[in-house]
Amino acid sequence: MTQLEQDPLGPLAPDFAEQFRRDDRRPPCQLYLISPLDVSGGFADRLIRALDAGPVAAFQFRVKGIDQHKAAALAEPLQRICADAEVAFIVNDDVALAKRLGADGVHLGQSDGDPRDARAALGPTAQIGVTCHDSRHLAMEAGEAGADYVAFGAFYPTTTKDVRHVPDPVILSWWATMFEIPAVAIGGITPDNARPLVEAGADFIAVCNAVWGGDEADAVRRFGEAIAR
Repeated sequence: MTQLEQDPLGPLAPDFAEQFRRDDRRPPCQLYLISPLDVSGGFADRLIRALDAGPVAAFQFRVKGIDQHKAAALAEPLQRICADAEVAFIVNDDVALAKRLGADGVHLGQSDGDPRDARAALGPTAQIGVTCHDSRHLAMEAGEAGADYVAFGAFYPTTTKDVRHVPDPVILSWWATMFEIPAVAIGGITPDNARPLVEAGADFIAVCNAVWGGDEADAVRRFGEAIAR
């Protein structure tokens, strides 16, 4: 990765996103699943059905408000399912849990610590992602700190979490033209509205309720069609 510089393009022209065409030299966009908060009961079977339905690059384990021992007990069978499917298993927010599980990586919010510390704890092969909201500056800082991907969003209204930042898809276009580090688009994405984000330059489409809120297998198939179209 080359050194990141301070916003070298400056403000982009309003029609930049419309003119942008996905750079075919970048790998194809992929699907990144985020778990619901409740992964108990029959969720493991739902995860199997989702992963069997179409290509998925990564699964993020995202639970809140429980101790690490219980979180690990919930995570372990899901981690095995992902390993069998060759899907990266990423832990949300918790570096210590990711280390305990030997997870493939961790996703950090802005208040969840420094990517450098996560790298020191998890090792050189861990995948470290950082939430950057709608900020080019935060994304460049994350890249400088060694993040393996940056996440922008929420692009659309979502019930998964409170929305305070709503980026324009042009941020994906800008990032894709300037840096090799992948960008993840997140927030209210469905099979019906995903395509503009793919065309703008998203390397991954991260989804939660659009999959787990209904028939997960059908949703994954529809996302696959939308991404590949």
